[in-house]
Amino acid sequence: MFGLLMPCLQNLVYHTLASGASPGTLKFGRSLGLAYNHPKAMLVAIIVSYNVRQYLERCLETLLADLATSGVGGEVWVFDNASTDGSPEMVKEKFPEVKLHAHEANIGFASANNFVMRKLLASPSPPDYFFILNPDTEVLPGATRTLVKFMEENPQAALVGPKLLNPDGSIQPSAFKFPGLVQTFFDFFPTHPRLYSSPLNGRYPGFLYRKGKPFAIDHPLGAAMLVRRKAVEEVGLMDEGFFIYCEEIDWCLRFKKAGWRIYCVPQAEVIHHIAKSTSRFPEKAMVELWKSRYRFFSKHKGPLFVKAFRTLVNLGLNYWAMRDSRLAREGLISPEELSRRLETYKTIRGVLSQ
Repeated sequence: MFGLLMPCLQNLVYHTLASGASPGTLKFGRSLGLAYNHPKAMLVAIIVSYNVRQYLERCLETLLADLATSGVGGEVWVFDNASTDGSPEMVKEKFPEVKLHAHEANIGFASANNFVMRKLLASPSPPDYFFILNPDTEVLPGATRTLVKFMEENPQAALVGPKLLNPDGSIQPSAFKFPGLVQTFFDFFPTHPRLYSSPLNGRYPGFLYRKGKPFAIDHPLGAAMLVRRKAVEEVGLMDEGFFIYCEEIDWCLRFKKAGWRIYCVPQAEVIHHIAKSTSRFPEKAMVELWKSRYRFFSKHKGPLFVKAFRTLVNLGLNYWAMRDSRLAREGLISPEELSRRLETYKTIRGVLSQ
């Protein structure tokens, strides 16, 4: 019965949003007269956005609709990283109840989230939880309630992630083991799909997602994470040395070293459209990815591991360069594309030599 009721409530919220209801009627379902599982739990959802107006709008629609039926109090923040596609204007016009910070420059994912969390931690009544979302996500009905309920019942959990879904409804890898040299090898060299999707590559078995029960993990994908304020106060905010990528891995490793636990809660579901902000600049994104991985390993591993990592990445880049040169000779990529790729690989080698 509850499963049948949820879509009706979801539709009610969407119609309320469309009708121009005042922000007070949209505050996390209080006007709907729902029973609250955790009336004292408070969260702040933080969305760091960069030039993905269409996806951000859908993210906010689904998030506000889910929060309206969640029984959880709090607010929603959008930190815009200097978008030029009208994203801040859209938020102001269509979502006046959302707190917007439009920054004058792109300061990266970790710094933007920290900006909001730091501000809230210094407030007289900081939230119990931070719900960190990518703008290319859609929060499905019940996800917020499910994640908060798990956190309330498991005080040793610092951070939890939902089950992520592709837009077609298939399961997207949502949780991972901490990375190492094997995963680095798989990133560069041809591998059988079964090995790529296996625990050897840091993946958790698919049956764990399908089974639906929460399970302990090393870290989730950073597209959707619910984080406990007390854990943040103990361990600290994200490392702002990561501009993008690996900041959630570093954060989770620090939580675990401090004795906290990390989980995936598959009953909570979030659609993730994958890399909509970074896909516009693939070469820059690739450089930032390997820069962040190098920083992560340099921070948490010894010199011998880091040397092996650098050697493996350089071998992989050589392999990619030979592959791309062959594709160019065969006319499968243009000379201009080959030049961009080779320049990107050169930049990554420069990062590793620092």
